[in-house]
Amino acid sequence: MPDSPSNRASLWFLAITLLSFLAASTAPTPLYHLYQEQMQFSPATLALIFAVYALSLLAALLTVGSLSDYLGRKPVIFTAVLLNILAMLLFIYADSVPWLISARVLQGFATGMATAVLSATLLDTDRQQGPLVNSVAPLLGMALGGMGCGLLAEFAPAPLHLTYWLLLALFAMQAVFVWRLPESVTRQSGAWASLRPTLHVPVQARATLWRVLPLNTATWALGGFYASLAPSLVRTATGSTSNLIGGATVAALTVTGALMIYTLRNQAATKALQLGASSLPAGVALILLGVHSASLPLFFLGTLVAGCGFGAGFLGAVRSLVPLALPHERAGLMSAYYVLSYLAFCLPALLAGNLARTFGLVATTDGYGAVLMVLALSAMVGLLRSRSARVCEANR
Repeated sequence: MPDSPSNRASLWFLAITLLSFLAASTAPTPLYHLYQEQMQFSPATLALIFAVYALSLLAALLTVGSLSDYLGRKPVIFTAVLLNILAMLLFIYADSVPWLISARVLQGFATGMATAVLSATLLDTDRQQGPLVNSVAPLLGMALGGMGCGLLAEFAPAPLHLTYWLLLALFAMQAVFVWRLPESVTRQSGAWASLRPTLHVPVQARATLWRVLPLNTATWALGGFYASLAPSLVRTATGSTSNLIGGATVAALTVTGALMIYTLRNQAATKALQLGASSLPAGVALILLGVHSASLPLFFLGTLVAGCGFGAGFLGAVRSLVPLALPHERAGLMSAYYVLSYLAFCLPALLAGNLARTFGLVATTDGYGAVLMVLALSAMVGLLRSRSARVCEANR
């Protein structure tokens, strides 16, 4: 039964594990300026270090994203946890850019593997709460990783090591506990064939996926910018040197997004999409005003408004897609969704990092924000047209 004690324990474990992976993914964000000071690399190199994580994550989604549909959920979760433990060790001993890149590549692959299998296992465990946890846990994890690491970097010893040791210990405990989970998938043949890089989108979900794509792209591109270049932007615009800035920017965006998801958890997917398409461009406009006026309060106000759009857009997309997949299609559909999402997460930020060398970070941010607003507003136009078409059809 979905509400049995064993199911509740499984749901909590899966949620905490998903949260942990995403927390680890943003833990380096508040430390980037420390790495830059120690290793003397440029914003373009910083964007590359960020991008290889997302590209490696995409490689995992494209290859092993559906593997748990064939081998079972537990072995794949365990493997992802072990890979992330190795990534934490690489971070601990990183003393050069190649070490950082290696750590991010391994972490990206582990996170991609974990994201697909944990998302599918959450849906297997609880069809009611699973979609909500799938939406909230990643955002809370990103906030916890960014803010927690920022606090440790500001007030605790060994700022480039302590966070990773704590995460390593957490993942070690999860590697032991995962074998206590009930297995929700029967092993079947076809595992090797599933490793071919393909996107497994069920036919019945394709039209919906295209419909939510513009807003989903804007949402994840905003998240990618905040996870990579936003701390540098705040320092450039305001002159702040606090270690907390990097974590605070990510936390403000993602915590607001998580709260919005929880607030809208019982609302229809269409309402969430409409709210996301209207809030995100308004927030981006305030962020740009904050940058040009060198106002940290205005920047964070814009981040909070954009965070509402971030969370609403994320929830609307997931809630629109999840009901369209059969049980054996869930891991594949979630992999395809995250492939498109993480392309939006990394490629625009990588491009922005390179453009910043030519045009400067502030001018690049202006162009980046304009594109996000156009995408979100085009999604709103599409939603309004779809609603008008349904009304016309109902009146016939």
